[in-house]
Amino acid sequence: MKRLPITFWTGAFVALVCVAMVVLEASRSWGARTALLDQAERSATNLAHAMSEHADDTLRTADTCLFDLEERIETDGIGPAQLERLHRLMVDDARRLPQIDVISHYDERGNWVVNSQATKVRNINIADREYFVRHMQVADAGTYIGLPVISRASGRWIIPMTRRIDKPDGSFGGVVMAAVDMGYLSRFSGRFDVGRNGAIGLLSDRGVLLLRQPYSARSIGADVRSSQLFQAYQRGGRVAGTGTFVSPQDGQLRLNSYRPVENYPLFVTAALSREDIMARWRHDTLGRSAAVLVLTALLALFGNRLVRQMRRRLQVEAELRQTRDALATLNATLEKLALQDGLTGLANRRQFDVSLGNEFSRAMRQGAPLALAMIDVDHFKAYNDRYGHAAGDDCLRAVTEAVRLQTPRRAGDLAARYGGEELAVLLPNTDGEGALAVAERIRAAVENLALEHAGSPLGIVTISAGVATLVPRRGADHASTLLEAADRALYAAKAAGRNRVMRHGDTATPG
Repeated sequence: MKRLPITFWTGAFVALVCVAMVVLEASRSWGARTALLDQAERSATNLAHAMSEHADDTLRTADTCLFDLEERIETDGIGPAQLERLHRLMVDDARRLPQIDVISHYDERGNWVVNSQATKVRNINIADREYFVRHMQVADAGTYIGLPVISRASGRWIIPMTRRIDKPDGSFGGVVMAAVDMGYLSRFSGRFDVGRNGAIGLLSDRGVLLLRQPYSARSIGADVRSSQLFQAYQRGGRVAGTGTFVSPQDGQLRLNSYRPVENYPLFVTAALSREDIMARWRHDTLGRSAAVLVLTALLALFGNRLVRQMRRRLQVEAELRQTRDALATLNATLEKLALQDGLTGLANRRQFDVSLGNEFSRAMRQGAPLALAMIDVDHFKAYNDRYGHAAGDDCLRAVTEAVRLQTPRRAGDLAARYGGEELAVLLPNTDGEGALAVAERIRAAVENLALEHAGSPLGIVTISAGVATLVPRRGADHASTLLEAADRALYAAKAAGRNRVMRHGDTATPG
């Protein structure tokens, strides 16, 4: 049998190497495409989650302000003295809440009564506004989010949040409105890089586009009920989802992640252009394919260049890894925008401070007691030092779950992570005995967990709690008064031996 020449085997080897390189490159390119699309979907999902949480927090804070104003107007009336106090309160709320453009009250005929502007505005009537007509026709006590309009008080685009005012006889007495500044929402959404052709949107469950980023005044109030995005959202039944849809605004094909705003009939969408997503992949694929063709043509004569091309391949893959790491960093940043405490799932410090201020004001107006329990995990530093921070996090989650289960579920009751291992439970309309009983139930529930703690004299994880109750007096007490009293009671409980609950001003009682 005639032996084949070395040239045949060399040619066969080169052909085999070239085919193998082409196949491997096609497989790698397809895998990179799949990974890039998956990463883009996760980024869009995290961005939609952050936008939904921010929108919910923004509207909920404005909603709390509206509820407070409605209660004042229906309780105190709108005499000259009451209007003056109402104006001062509106000015203070508008200054404190950057998302609010103006706060206003209009009577049953839609005429201006008072608002938060420093200069009093006259001769404004909103009787033709969609939200005013609805409140006049529908007697419900909830907050209504109307269609975006240009404010007649400030001249800016706003999203009106309104509540109905009822007269003592139950008839329509007008509305109180918090105008959410469209510019505030636009500036927040503008912080996120969604690429050259990406978009962020805030839409109502009625199929109206409230806000779009990049900002366009022409798109505000657009009817999107026939869009693929809105129909997919409706079919899903107000749940989060992801899909690739053509935008009716500009015809762009985008990867959309949409998510409802938890407490309001709205949803947000974060849309990344498929053109932007695939541009980098196409650029990389074209470059790499050209390199493979060059290698294939020159492999027989310039075999030594193969090593340099492989090094080039590794360099490009390192750049892809850097891109992946950058996207992972973006995901981590978006996740930190959630308003709840990331470790325990309780309310965070910011939400606690807002709730404490609101409940303190309400208690002062109603002459009702307001109770606060400050809770601290005993010897927690020793626990972390002995078992490690991972075990310390598990311990803190178990303790906070016990706190959550024992906290009443009335409106206004709030359990929050105050800082570190310190927790706070806010209890409106609760006297000293009731607050003491809640704190004692929490202490007993944690003790019954029987979590091992060799660094504690009792051998298990326990808590100490300080309880304070206050019926606030106007001009004499502040929210910090209650906080300091509960804190002093907490320190007294720890000084008395821990694993106990002490009420401000009481002597120690062991748990």
